[in-house]
Amino acid sequence: MDSLFYQADGDVVDRPIFDAAHDKIVASDHWILDGFGPMDAFHKRLEAADTLIYIDLPYAMSYWFVTKRLLKGVMIKPQGWPDGASVLKGSLQSYRVLKMCPKFWNQDFMARLKTLADYKTLYVIRCGAELNGFVDSYCRPDDG
Repeated sequence: MDSLFYQADGDVVDRPIFDAAHDKIVASDHWILDGFGPMDAFHKRLEAADTLIYIDLPYAMSYWFVTKRLLKGVMIKPQGWPDGASVLKGSLQSYRVLKMCPKFWNQDFMARLKTLADYKTLYVIRCGAELNGFVDSYCRPDDG
C-alpha cells in the first residue's frame, strides 16, 4: 500500500490518483496488497479479495517491528520502501496508526472476518511462529 499511497519523494499521492491505481489493481484477476490505506479502500479490498490474511500479532511485537525497521532504515532503505520517502516520517506515522489500531482491530472486526470467511479463505496469524510458518509454507520458493 505504501507504494500506492506515497510518491517517490515521500509525499502522499493525490486521492484521485490513488483511487484509480487501487481500483485498477483490485479489479484485476490476481493481486496481493499489504497494508491499510484509506478506510474505504480497505473495505473494497476486503470485499474483492478471495483470500484474507489477518496478521493479528501482539501490539508489543508490532511496535518492535516498526522500531526495528526504523533502526535498520538509518543504514539501508527497507525492502519495498518508496524511493525518497523518509523512514523516520513513515515510522512515526506507523506508531500513530498502531496507537489507533485497538479501536479498529477488535472483536467486531474479527466477527466481520469470520462472516467473510463463509465465502473466502481466511488465515488468522497470531504469533511470530505462525507468521514464519505461513511464510515458509506459502511464500518461499520451493527448493525441491
